[in-house]
Amino acid sequence: MQKERRRPQAAPEPAQLKDGLTPAQLSTLKTMEQFHWELRFVRRPLFQAPMPVLFDRGGTRYVVLQPDGSIDESPAVRLRG
Repeated sequence: MQKERRRPQAAPEPAQLKDGLTPAQLSTLKTMEQFHWELRFVRRPLFQAPMPVLFDRGGTRYVVLQPDGSIDESPAVRLRG
């Protein structure tokens, strides 16, 4: 068995996560934060729009914000567990 070589990374700053989001996404994010949803990470696939992923306060549900500010409650994003 090999020793784990990956090092834990520090969580990115909230301002860094919001860089590159559309005004519609930022508006929806602000509303979602009032209901205790948290922006945990943003996937940035090559040549595609950023995909912000928000989790509820319990960390059990997640949604993806679309570029137009709409919420995708059943996204095709696969999360590592």
